[in-house]
Amino acid sequence: MEELDIIKKVFLLGVSKREEGENMQETLISLVNTGMFDMKEGKQVLKELRDAKYIVGDNLSMTGIIEADKAEKEFKQ
Repeated sequence: MEELDIIKKVFLLGVSKREEGENMQETLISLVNTGMFDMKEGKQVLKELRDAKYIVGDNLSMTGIIEADKAEKEFKQ
């Protein structure tokens, strides 16, 4: 499995930490509002994560959950 870049790691972590009931569009807007990327780039990252099966529908897959957990541990170091 390829190593995820920092933006994809932050995106997965953002999805894993979102509020209950928050949909993917709201999560995407929240991440764009951090200034990490613009909406166009955010949609592209979301598409890439879906294509790679880290996100299925509006939720993380098991692989996405594992990567989000690894990112959280990495960022806490």
